[in-house]
Amino acid sequence: MSNVTMEATTILPVLKKKLAFLSGGKDRRSGLILTIPLSSDQTSMEELSDTLDYLLSIPSEKCKARGFTVIVDGRKSQWNIVKTVVLMLQNVIPAEVSLVCVVKPDEFWDKKVTHFCFWKEKDRLGFEVILVSANKLTRYIEPCQLTDDFGGSLDYDHSDWLNKRLVFEKFTKESTSLLDELSIINEGDKSSSVDKDKSADCALLPSFDPETVLQTGHELLSELQQRRFNGSEGGGGGQGGPAWCPMEEELLAQPQVMKLLDSLREQYTRYQELCRQRNKRTQLDEIHAKVMQVVTWLQGPGSELLKTQQAIGDSMRAAQALQQKHEEIESQHSEWFAVYVELNQQIAALLSAGEEEEVVELKALQQQLSDVCYRQAAHLESRQNVLQAAQGFHGTTQELSQQLDGLLGMLCADVAPADGASIQQNLKLLEEKLQTVEAGLSSLRQKGALVLEQMCSQPSWSLEETESSPGEQQDNVQQIQSVMEEMQLRKQRCEDMVDVRRLKMLQMVQLFKCEEDALQAVEWLGELLDALLKTHVRLGDDCQETRTMLDKHRKFVDVAQSTYDYGRQLLQATVVLCQSLRCTTRSSGDTLPRLNRVWKQFSVSAEERQQRLELALNFHTAAERVLQLECVEAESLDEVDSSGKTLLDRLTTPIIFPDGSEQYFGSPSDTAAAAEGVRERLLLVEERRLQLQEARLHNDDEEEEEEVEQVLNGQEARLDVIGEELSEKEEQDEEEEAEEEAGQQDEDLERATQDC
Repeated sequence: MSNVTMEATTILPVLKKKLAFLSGGKDRRSGLILTIPLSSDQTSMEELSDTLDYLLSIPSEKCKARGFTVIVDGRKSQWNIVKTVVLMLQNVIPAEVSLVCVVKPDEFWDKKVTHFCFWKEKDRLGFEVILVSANKLTRYIEPCQLTDDFGGSLDYDHSDWLNKRLVFEKFTKESTSLLDELSIINEGDKSSSVDKDKSADCALLPSFDPETVLQTGHELLSELQQRRFNGSEGGGGGQGGPAWCPMEEELLAQPQVMKLLDSLREQYTRYQELCRQRNKRTQLDEIHAKVMQVVTWLQGPGSELLKTQQAIGDSMRAAQALQQKHEEIESQHSEWFAVYVELNQQIAALLSAGEEEEVVELKALQQQLSDVCYRQAAHLESRQNVLQAAQGFHGTTQELSQQLDGLLGMLCADVAPADGASIQQNLKLLEEKLQTVEAGLSSLRQKGALVLEQMCSQPSWSLEETESSPGEQQDNVQQIQSVMEEMQLRKQRCEDMVDVRRLKMLQMVQLFKCEEDALQAVEWLGELLDALLKTHVRLGDDCQETRTMLDKHRKFVDVAQSTYDYGRQLLQATVVLCQSLRCTTRSSGDTLPRLNRVWKQFSVSAEERQQRLELALNFHTAAERVLQLECVEAESLDEVDSSGKTLLDRLTTPIIFPDGSEQYFGSPSDTAAAAEGVRERLLLVEERRLQLQEARLHNDDEEEEEEVEQVLNGQEARLDVIGEELSEKEEQDEEEEAEEEAGQQDEDLERATQDC
């Protein structure tokens, strides 16, 4: 493609007027068709000349050599303007024009044409000029090479052509300029050293963005390859073809764009590598500077801050203040550690893609930075561990001191409990406090050992270590040891006092226990007395049952005797404990009289119960013997009758206690039930007596029989009354009450035995 002497942007307003254009059509000699559409308005010859100069600068010299066919459309213009344009072509492109077709209006110029014959001026003009109407233009040019203005089928969009022409020129200009700049930058880097002043970086910035220029070129190339700009296979504008396709390969736009893109990519790749190398060198310099900055601070001010912090404080508050100061130091270090992390990441990224020399340098920087940071972090962590251990030690010391004060206060207070439970509670509380103190002292020893261990395991500084550190370290050790010894002595003193208080409280617990058990013995004895009086009423229905009840009664009395003896022993023990504790008893003074009173009442009641059982046993024994013998003397029957009446009288007699009070066994119904059993036996004895009398009467006279019958009638009436009462009572209460009373006696005896 020939050099462009004029750019479209310089005459863009003129080009937009479409004073002339290359439609892409060709004549029969394959020459390009240049169309000049004249309008009814006055056409500026200067603007038309500029337009023609620009359009004729586009085709190649080879294309120009084939000549142009110029179509001057004068249908809307005047003859003098047409003539001026034709003459102007002689001055603008005389050598390139082979034929000028002036499209005339129908029958308008016929008279004026005779005044100026273009065919006569052919030699002077240098090209042939013909006047032709639009419908006869196809005689010289194929319809497919003409636009629709002349009845042809060739498509042409002037705005689209102009826009693409602007893009093409813009890309050509920018890419050419960018290639020159990149070539200068790349060639200049070969003769310069690797280490350049940072001011030279300005030369690495081209005037245009290479990425943008490349993108524009690719888009333009894509348009060209689709033959939407400067290219068409058939040269026509048939269906399915592009909107406008001028000049095919003559314009050489596509090869030029491809050549520019290839050159631009090559130079841009070299430029990118150059920038990468310079950026890498710059990164290395920056990393080296930052590494030295971090190392200098950590080995200088950072180390000095830590060296001045060696104390552990003498209290929890002091240790917390030191902890706060250490956190401030850690905060300062954390900023530099953040820089270290960032630098380490940058170095790692460079190592993965660095060259051998760079890798060695980077690894040396990374190792130096890591050594300093890890050493400083170890000092920080060690100091933090010492402070945390010291806070734990001081906190445990403070807590243990409070526990010892509380225990001492409890030991100094008087012991005046109200009962044994409160004594037990106080003793338990005392033991718990002592155990808490022991656990606290054990924890203090562990915390102290931890502090000493942390102080001894601190990493050492270099030879520039401060002179005061060993002495301050020794003071810290002595402080820890003195605190633990002091707490041990305080704990030992409290233990001695606890032993004395424990012995006294155990004696008081024993005293209260003896008093409570003595009162319990009185209650048990009272319960036995109550059970004796309320439930031990039955006398048995026969000899065997009465004898069994008598044996159980003796055992019951033995249980009561044991309870009484146990209470006496407990009261004697309270006297001894009160003398040991030098205090008067609170309850044993009235417990002994109560115990004796209840025991006397029980003894009287038990004696009365035993006598009644013995009378019942004698009664049942005599009655059973009389009832079993076939021949019984009247005296024996009288004796049984007398014994039964005596027993019935004894059941209704109250018990008289030593204090003069009276008490009956059981309720009236219980007494009546017991008496009923005796009466039943008496009834059987009476029947036996009647049987004997009846036998004697059979041997007497009839008179005597009448007397006997009268007596028998009276006796039978008496027996009928007694029999009715017994039958009714037997159905309701006899067996049930007898079994319940016997079972109640057994349960009372067993419960009393278990309680004792």
